[in-house]
Amino acid sequence: KVFSTPDDPSRAIAEAIKQVGHADELVILHGTTVGTNTLLQRKGARVAFVTTKGFEDSIQIGRQARPELYDFFFDAVEPLAPAELRFGISERTDKDGYVLVAPPEKDVAELVRRIRAATPDAVAVSLLFSFANTENEERVAAALAKLKLPLSISHQILPEFREYERASTVAMNAYLQPVMQSYLEKLRGRFPQAKVFVMQSSGGLTSLETASHEPVRTVLSGPAGGVVGAVKMSGRTRKSGATKIIGFDMGGTSTDVCLVESEPMTTNESEIAGLPIRVPMLNIHTVGAGGGSIARFDAGGALRVGPESAGAAPGPICYGQGTLPTVTDANLLLGRLREDHFLGGSFRLQRERTERICNSWLRKQKSDWTLRQFAEGVVRVVNANMEKAIRVVSVEKGYDPREFSLVAFGGAGALHACELASALEIPTVVIPHMPGALSAVGILLSDVVKDYARTILLRVPGKSKWPKAELQRWSTGLRQRAAKEFAAEGWKGKIQFKPSLDMRYKGQGFEISVEMLGNPVERFHAEHLRRFGYAKPEREIEIVTVRLRGWQAGADLGRKLLRARALRSRKGNERRTAVVFEGKVISTPVVGRDAVKGIVKGPAIVTEYSATTVIPPGWSGQIEGMSLVLRNKK
Repeated sequence: KVFSTPDDPSRAIAEAIKQVGHADELVILHGTTVGTNTLLQRKGARVAFVTTKGFEDSIQIGRQARPELYDFFFDAVEPLAPAELRFGISERTDKDGYVLVAPPEKDVAELVRRIRAATPDAVAVSLLFSFANTENEERVAAALAKLKLPLSISHQILPEFREYERASTVAMNAYLQPVMQSYLEKLRGRFPQAKVFVMQSSGGLTSLETASHEPVRTVLSGPAGGVVGAVKMSGRTRKSGATKIIGFDMGGTSTDVCLVESEPMTTNESEIAGLPIRVPMLNIHTVGAGGGSIARFDAGGALRVGPESAGAAPGPICYGQGTLPTVTDANLLLGRLREDHFLGGSFRLQRERTERICNSWLRKQKSDWTLRQFAEGVVRVVNANMEKAIRVVSVEKGYDPREFSLVAFGGAGALHACELASALEIPTVVIPHMPGALSAVGILLSDVVKDYARTILLRVPGKSKWPKAELQRWSTGLRQRAAKEFAAEGWKGKIQFKPSLDMRYKGQGFEISVEMLGNPVERFHAEHLRRFGYAKPEREIEIVTVRLRGWQAGADLGRKLLRARALRSRKGNERRTAVVFEGKVISTPVVGRDAVKGIVKGPAIVTEYSATTVIPPGWSGQIEGMSLVLRNKK
């Protein structure tokens, strides 16, 4: 692990590879948050948005949904293409794919002239019903290609209905294209001979070229690797029976949580930075709670933690440059982090500086809290924020968290996992191999994945025959496209496919995705019952979209990784240290993970290169397979 370099993330990658060394043939499997940060910070490209004349402001109008129902003065999220860069073209295709009006050549030429004069960085094209017939959109895109600007075309990015969501997704892709292309070109420049693949939000790898062309598919690239890693590693923890898991990834800025019954669930309906995005993504819920989350008192005197973060620069106080108290500082003050065991002893945390600056900060806030009370409060507040996030993916979706194991990873996950599990009555916590680097581990164990979709809108009356032949025709077309694209990227070997259908009852506005194999109708009724508490088998069903996931097993790099040992700590084990648990200072043993033999009873601190695990009183742990498994004895 190396410190981030926000000004140029590829520099940190180069530094890490320099430290570990590499063979002549280098393969880089890369997860990145460049896309996410670009959206959150609004530092993307100037986007020209082209649509059917009369619908230029569709991305501004949206769904007219207000975040606060009775707040008439809320600030709406601004679209990624400003009003002066929205252009309409005279054309029309109907819902069945018939071209009613073809774009006149003179109008197309005028469109090209106006966009050239506006000097955008990228262009997004999203014409009405282009998913049903691509003819008009292809003509417009061919003319715009003369501008030599990055082009995002809706029938390539998202051939599905709902014009607002499709337009928003395509505009987002165009907004990210120049930024991601520049970044990935820098990465390629640092390693010109390497094979580079990028993690997608859906949990699979794609080529660097595809990621450059469709960066919208990478906005949850980093967290997706963590989900895959949690599933793969927990599956090797045979004794714990960790087949149903809740992934808990606590990093420096945010916490990502997900629920997995047997395999990671994907969603095609998500939101990033307040804007809808409709590409396959692992169903991950994120909150602004991490090791770098900043503590503060609000106007009413209540303690708040996050979502503001100290980030990589300046970082927590204990890193040597920060001046505002963070969750990491609180864990150090409580004795849960050892100042000389951080990153295996290669970086020393500054406890005395942390105590001095935090005491000074508390005096400025006119607080009568002691340093210990403040640190305990910070941990309790951030735990409450993360507990709420876990409830969102479990209780609020109809799942009982007591039936799952909590798989904790990320640099800070193992520090808080047992306390969260106790609050949610989760009986087992799994700390996988190399927890602080599990997102990278997951990427290394990932398959090469491509997702395809096509809106078809078929009605299936209750007593009619299932449209097997028509569905098979659409599915076959998507398979042929997948095989062609896999071959174009140089992938050889067997491609595996998983078809699915988005279905709903007639009259509903949203769909449920179910597998196409077997009996999808029964599967749809059962899933509707689980999610919403009722099913209506007698009602007419609509098949809205056909989807296909194709994948090939990635390079067999994971076996070497799973046989490898994590970096050992450079420090020997201490006998005891003072740690605060529930307001009491308890003499607690500190043991290196490599030295764990048999059962370790809490309280205990387990250290390793990439993370520190806190085992509170009432818990115990032992090594099972490649994981440290913790159980609540209460």
